Amino acid sequence: MEELLPLFPEQASSLAASVDALYFFVIGVSVFFSVLIAGSLIYFFVRYRRREASQVGSPVHGSVVLEIAWTVIPLAITMVMFGWGAKVFFSLSRPPAGATEFYVVAKQWMWKFQHPEGRREINELHVPLGVPIKLTMTSEDVIHSFFVPAFRVKADVLPGRYSTVWFAATRPGRYHLFCAEYCGAEHSRMGGWVTVMEPSEYERWLAGESPRRTLVATGEEIFSQRACNTCHRPDTEVRGPSLIGLVGKQVRLTGGRKLIADETYIRESILNPGAKVVAGYEPIMPTFQGQLSEEELVQLLSYIKSLGKSAGGESAR
Repeated sequence: MEELLPLFPEQASSLAASVDALYFFVIGVSVFFSVLIAGSLIYFFVRYRRREASQVGSPVHGSVVLEIAWTVIPLAITMVMFGWGAKVFFSLSRPPAGATEFYVVAKQWMWKFQHPEGRREINELHVPLGVPIKLTMTSEDVIHSFFVPAFRVKADVLPGRYSTVWFAATRPGRYHLFCAEYCGAEHSRMGGWVTVMEPSEYERWLAGESPRRTLVATGEEIFSQRACNTCHRPDTEVRGPSLIGLVGKQVRLTGGRKLIADETYIRESILNPGAKVVAGYEPIMPTFQGQLSEEELVQLLSYIKSLGKSAGGESAR
């Protein structure tokens, strides 16, 4: 692709080719009909122009076949676009099972990355080649947007909630990362790089730094330091609901409302526990608003997610 279109970003992820194919199909259809319509207009201007002052046009009667044709054909083309676009969208928005999860915190004017092994980076992300990478992202301040053109992935990064994006790099190299949402006076400075390495080289890179505690281990320590384990205990649910297998489980709230316990729900429950109280419990949990950084929230979330996989049932009250 880059040899034919030097200004077009190279394809460096498993989904880049499918995104480009859809894009060029839409562009091709648009160009075809633009030329067809413009050409038809010019042809009719010339073919049916008035050649003499005395000429009077004759009435034109409609054609049922023509009406059906210019209704059915565009409908069929747009349905192909819709179906194809939906397929690409679902592929982009659903990380494969077993994807390695990294956490991203955006802040004016930097990207902060946390590896599952505990290593941290700023404006630079190292990933192994061919491994599906899931990024769970949030912002400390304003709306940002994570965009790597070579991977054809882009997702808004919002304060107060988590968004996700995933990719599997197919070429070793260094790829530019941009913030694609105007986020303030120094927006142009908010960039970075994603470095894709062979798996063996990536392992050596990880081993080259002094050992760090994993996100799960750090989150477990925060869980204990903040005395979360006094209420959310695995052996009793008297004061607080069990967190084992919570992520992805259906939760029943006071009042009968139900929701799925995703990352954003857990974050809100830590910072504003009175907003959504689980049925059968009193709103006695203290707020941790202003007491935990976004990095610490990510570590806590990582620990809670490690406590088990949800079976999709009702919340353990």
